[in-house]
Amino acid sequence: MKHALFLAAALLAGLPACAADHAAAPAADHTADAHPHWGYEGEGAPAHWAALSTDFHMCEIGRNQSPIDIHDALSAHPRPLKVNYTLAPDSIVNNGHTVQVNVLPGNTVTLDGETFTLQQFHFHAPSENTIKGKSFPMEMHLVHADAGGEVAVVAVMFNLGAANPALAALWQNLPQQVNQPVLLSQKVDLNALLPASRTHYRFSGSLTTPPCTEGVRWLVMKTPLTLSQGQLTQFIQLMHHANNRPVQPLHGRVVIE
Repeated sequence: MKHALFLAAALLAGLPACAADHAAAPAADHTADAHPHWGYEGEGAPAHWAALSTDFHMCEIGRNQSPIDIHDALSAHPRPLKVNYTLAPDSIVNNGHTVQVNVLPGNTVTLDGETFTLQQFHFHAPSENTIKGKSFPMEMHLVHADAGGEVAVVAVMFNLGAANPALAALWQNLPQQVNQPVLLSQKVDLNALLPASRTHYRFSGSLTTPPCTEGVRWLVMKTPLTLSQGQLTQFIQLMHHANNRPVQPLHGRVVIE
């Protein structure tokens, strides 16, 4: 598992050939077994991911898959999430599956006494996780990895409301061309992309994109941020379709808060 998660983390870090969301293959079509084309519609839709490649078998047989519907959480008072975000994002890319923001090294969170470094963050509309059956217009995933390759994802929900200044700064550079990173024209405070309250739900899950690797620590923030209808429309028009994987069965997993 450690080896698999290390490979996932390497992809997350944005290796030149693989502009990734969670651990995504390039958006362009490829030969079947090397880098099968997956997506959110038609033959490449989530229901067919496992059939696209033997590397994607966990998308079907996994028992700890993400996203999930969060309900009946157990009150366990997990340790507070310690955030040390100091450096601005570096570039933004439309990888065909999502809008991903690549970051400079040095942004970390501390979880269970371990340090996880932010690799990138990206967006899904509508949300992938739901809370008590409620779907949100957008969800952001801040993807982190520790020195051993373990992955932790901090998820933030967005409701429609006031325009989000941090998103506005990012959206100024929304790239129209797939897999063509654009350097950000202004600095963005990463802390502005987290709610003031750091209370969260926590569960064990997986990457929400192929290869659906399990063993991922998920923290879903309880307090949503807002974005305007215009900001949401910009994203949806760029993607041309929804980019959320449907919720997966819990299979007995416990969500804590």
